[in-house]
Amino acid sequence: MRAAHTVADIRAAEQALMATLPNGALVQRAASGLAVACARRLGRVYGARVVLLVGSGNNGADALWAGARLARRGAAVTAVCVGEPVADALAALLVAGGRVGAPADSDDADLVVDGIVGIGGRGGLRSAELAVEGEHVVAVDVPSGVDADTGAVTGFAVRAGLTVTFGTSKPGLHVGAGKGHAGRVELVDIGLSAFLPEPAVRLLDAVDVALLLPDPDLGSDKYSRGVLGVVAGSAQYGGAAVLAVGAGIRSGAGMVRYAGHAADQVRARWPEAVVSDSLGQAGRVQAWVVGPGLGTDDAAAALVQEVLAQDVPVLVDADALTLCAEHQDWLRARTAVTLLTPHDREFARFGTEVGNDRIGAARRLATDLGVTVLLKGDATVITDGRSAYVNDTGSAVLASAGSGDVLAGGTGALLAQGLDPLTAGAVGAHLHGRAGTLSADGAATSANLVLQAWPEAVRAVRAGTLDA
Repeated sequence: MRAAHTVADIRAAEQALMATLPNGALVQRAASGLAVACARRLGRVYGARVVLLVGSGNNGADALWAGARLARRGAAVTAVCVGEPVADALAALLVAGGRVGAPADSDDADLVVDGIVGIGGRGGLRSAELAVEGEHVVAVDVPSGVDADTGAVTGFAVRAGLTVTFGTSKPGLHVGAGKGHAGRVELVDIGLSAFLPEPAVRLLDAVDVALLLPDPDLGSDKYSRGVLGVVAGSAQYGGAAVLAVGAGIRSGAGMVRYAGHAADQVRARWPEAVVSDSLGQAGRVQAWVVGPGLGTDDAAAALVQEVLAQDVPVLVDADALTLCAEHQDWLRARTAVTLLTPHDREFARFGTEVGNDRIGAARRLATDLGVTVLLKGDATVITDGRSAYVNDTGSAVLASAGSGDVLAGGTGALLAQGLDPLTAGAVGAHLHGRAGTLSADGAATSANLVLQAWPEAVRAVRAGTLDA
């Protein structure tokens, strides 16, 4: 499991670590790891043209010390100073054979190292000329112009192919605009972990998901494996019910009970589902999914209110989110756990826009309503107001009609199997993203194909055949 910490926590941990080390040892650890990553990126160091964009802080010093190591291996290293560089680091580069140059030197470089602004930087860069981008760009700790805590980009910013980050990851590398600017993120261990508190954000890898997935044993039956109830669909949007029920079945629930106005469509597609025309006839469940394709009229509102009145976990999606935004007291009155799964526009119906701080916005809504929030996006945020996960398996291929219905059904099945809403949301989002990638296989996909690929994603995660 990967961890990301806030700037404040990292600064405190760095101070505690440095108190145990000789002067300058920490920067040398960082520079060594950065130089190794740069050499790996280049493939052949001797004769390579490397440009360092050097600011006045520690990131600039890291770049200079790493540049000195590359210069000693035969690289032609040029430092472009956009601030007052750390003197001993610049001297080390010059002694190793590097030189000082101008911004134009980066135009034909084999590798550009961004050491302009560190994790404490706020706001964009002062000029577009500094906002280099490309696969050949390596950012030091965080791309300059990206907020390390939130991922916000409010002006010019570096767009890197690789970000080499030190000690622990930063939330802004994995969420919001920052995710797109960071490229691949590589962590260098500098000995910080013993001094860090609980992380602000966690990211699940495939091995984590495999360990968290519910596993039936020899004594399991259809009831003990979890019974999921689905209230979804309408005369106009019957497909939403079909997708949500199918995802519940394929995500491991022992039984899926359906209640709603798409009974004939669900029965025709999923004969294993237990189908009824009304909520009163549905029977007992361990968790509910309510909302996909339901509509927002008075009858739909009554159904949502009736589901929320039950003392079992409830996943609230789509039209049910719209209704709950109008009746937030329904959520605050609940004693059982609730998982909301909005996209940005649905989130805004609760009173505030998501804005640049996606993790902070989701945390505030979760705390206000006493729920867990799964805020969908290319980097989905899952939080109960205290702990938070960011899922990084998503991609643009999932931005298609019905994809959210599959996520709702699949995650609801995990709730029914006993996972808490924070874990269910994180595991469900991870598998949904994997299924999207597998179903697309380099092309476009559809919600139905994502649904079909869900078991394949589970098998691959369990077999350890997917990269973290």
